Amino acid sequence: MFKNLINNIKGDKYIWYIAAILAVFSMLLVYSSARTLAYKSMHGSTEILLVKHLMNLGIGFGVIYLVHRVDHRYFSRIAQLMLILSIFLLAYTLVFGISTNDATRWVKIPVIGLRFQSSDIARLALIMYTSRTISKMQGVIKDFKEVSIYLMGPIVLICALIMLENLSTAAILFMTCIVILFIGRVSTKYILFIFGGGLLVGGMLFALSFFKIVDFGRADTWVGRVDSWLHPDYSSDDLFQQKQANIAMAKGGFFRIAPGKSTQCNFLPEAYSDYIFSTLVEEYGLVGAIFILCLYLFFLYRIVVLYNKSTKAFGALMAVGLGISITMQAVMHMAVNTHLLPNTGITLPLISWGGTSIVANSIALGIILSVSAYVEKAPATNSEVGLVKKRSPKKKDIVNDIHG
Repeated sequence: MFKNLINNIKGDKYIWYIAAILAVFSMLLVYSSARTLAYKSMHGSTEILLVKHLMNLGIGFGVIYLVHRVDHRYFSRIAQLMLILSIFLLAYTLVFGISTNDATRWVKIPVIGLRFQSSDIARLALIMYTSRTISKMQGVIKDFKEVSIYLMGPIVLICALIMLENLSTAAILFMTCIVILFIGRVSTKYILFIFGGGLLVGGMLFALSFFKIVDFGRADTWVGRVDSWLHPDYSSDDLFQQKQANIAMAKGGFFRIAPGKSTQCNFLPEAYSDYIFSTLVEEYGLVGAIFILCLYLFFLYRIVVLYNKSTKAFGALMAVGLGISITMQAVMHMAVNTHLLPNTGITLPLISWGGTSIVANSIALGIILSVSAYVEKAPATNSEVGLVKKRSPKKKDIVNDIHG
């Protein structure tokens, strides 16, 4: 049975290797930094938390395997349904969601008690929907009305709903969609229009929240974090986490191999999630940090290679969107930990603690590998080499592209 599973693994082998290496680091770092979580959750044992994390990673790889065996073209057919579901879930979260660390981002499923972030589902849905819509609209992509209704509307609406409680995730998703629009050859003036519309809506939501015109949003928190970042006062409680993270990275030095030897994680409240990169630097030094950064960048490079090999717009755009969102999140997490950006409360994908984030990123990886497997199975012919170089497809070609 195990041999059959191995034989059925398809797609870019380098992406599989990257996922496996990140999982190994995830196990080591979560085990090192989960002491504060064990204390807060009253488990009293990091071993119990490690077993739970190993189970989450196992589920994650199971999800990657199952999803990558699905023809990626089926995701085009469920993209619209997922988008509608995401809108309802995000609205439900704002009203009835569970608050953690002063942010309402979680939804709890009755009876089983499982919690998940609706923004994780929305991220996947919007990237799939945007990729599908651009592929389908290539024949009318210069029609302002079509672009406004089918692209600008959903992108701005989803990102606005996420922004109210999770600005960093909304920003990453919005920029990812802008990149997809650019690669999908949407007119530059329409991209600028969508970008400007997003900034306008975001600015209005910020103003409504900051001036207390309506009771939603976290504008005060955003302003406080930016102010602390621009004018750091390490004696204040606002920068307690950042101070501990700086100490942790200073202990790591240039090169160190000390798995499980982190001490600063005893003081970092979110050492296992939002600040797990600082634990990585403390235990493996600057060399270890550069190695992980290069892994994410190499992952993005493999996405670019996959894009260049693809002959179908939907799969190529979806893979690029999902790959960019993961890489952008990783880089932003590292920038926050090193104080290059204000604190955002964002995790390190495929490494940080968190069952739902692991599953969501595993679905994204599974979809990317599904596209890769399709490309390997049906390599480009001489008349179909490189997505960017191809002619603008006719409406008949587009239908064949979407529905395979």
